Amino acid sequence: MEISPILVPIVLFVCGAVTAIGVPIARAYARRLDREPSRSELPPDVTARLERMEQALDSISIEVERISEGQRFTTKLLAERNTGVQAGVSDRQTSTERP
Repeated sequence: MEISPILVPIVLFVCGAVTAIGVPIARAYARRLDREPSRSELPPDVTARLERMEQALDSISIEVERISEGQRFTTKLLAERNTGVQAGVSDRQTSTERP
């Protein structure tokens, strides 16, 4: 495939035009990104509300921990009770089997 001699100057001018227009646009965009603060300031009422929500979540997590401790305790008592009942049943069976 042979390249047309007129195609080379056309491509050269198109690349030059794209570079001449694109570089300033890219620089302006980069400066705009640098000027914008990385973290936007929240209004004071939103900040206060977020603090209240954080405190509420902390208290909820404490209550959930208390509930789980109670659940563990209840499970432990029930397990001990079932073990005691089973031991009592096996004692009764051995005493009734011996005449």
